Amino acid sequence: MTHRVPLIAAGFLGATGVVLGAFGAHALRPFLLEHGTLEVWETGVHFQLLHAVALVGLAGWLRAEGAPRALGRAKWAAGCWTIGVLLFSGSLYLLASGAPRWVGPLTPLGGVALILGWLWLIAAAWASGPAPGRPD
Repeated sequence: MTHRVPLIAAGFLGATGVVLGAFGAHALRPFLLEHGTLEVWETGVHFQLLHAVALVGLAGWLRAEGAPRALGRAKWAAGCWTIGVLLFSGSLYLLASGAPRWVGPLTPLGGVALILGWLWLIAAAWASGPAPGRPD
């Protein structure tokens, strides 16, 4: 995996996060307020944009790092974050929009995937070891 994969995911999540944030703040706002779900929608947008930025940081680290042992773990981090956002934020968008309650269990599954992504990032950093010529 190169730095391009998480960067593409970051671009997608970032762009759609901004679109969904604006959509919720303007076009959907009356509906969300009426149903008391504006905060749920905003939580989805918040987590989506936060993890888009994290993916940008991961892409930068991958580009600079080049440690082969860390790359596989970083791939898992990027994948978990991407799937986590789709499940977590996606389910919140659906629930805020009036989806059936069976969608609800997707939210914690997405949360677990997000947490796993952060743990994979720790594993990737650990596997990268010290930079050549630095004692770290």
